[in-house]
Amino acid sequence: MTNAAEHHRARRLALQGLCCLDVQGEAALDVALGFVRESRETPATVAEAESVLLATFAARAQADALMEGQSRHWNVTRMALVDRNILRLALWELLTNRAGKKVVITEALRLAKEFSSAESARFVNGVLDAAAKRIEQNRSRDARGFGRDAGDAGDSKEEQ
Repeated sequence: MTNAAEHHRARRLALQGLCCLDVQGEAALDVALGFVRESRETPATVAEAESVLLATFAARAQADALMEGQSRHWNVTRMALVDRNILRLALWELLTNRAGKKVVITEALRLAKEFSSAESARFVNGVLDAAAKRIEQNRSRDARGFGRDAGDAGDSKEEQ
């Protein structure tokens, strides 16, 4: 799939599934996947949405830790449901290098404007910008041989 519009539609579907899972829990995984599969999107878009949904949901603890480290005075559970899941999806993309920083942030802002409140885009942008810098710092540290576990992306303390 190379079309940017198809990637966006896949992200939209994945976000909707993530919101379902956030409210109903892992027991609703079949419902969320059914929603994605029953969409009127192309088979390639559906396959991408399923993949993104499953991977993002599996990585939510890591994304939440990173989010919480970058959002001052905002516990993840206090964040708006849609904003929290937009951030989870975007952070998963940043952590896995699925797309470039600019693309990920632009897509997250687009989703925030589409599905959330007027203030959400600003909040999402601030958290993602700070988190992207942290991820880049951790990668630089790893490249220099200081080695950090992938699960420590949101942790500000070095392990000894």
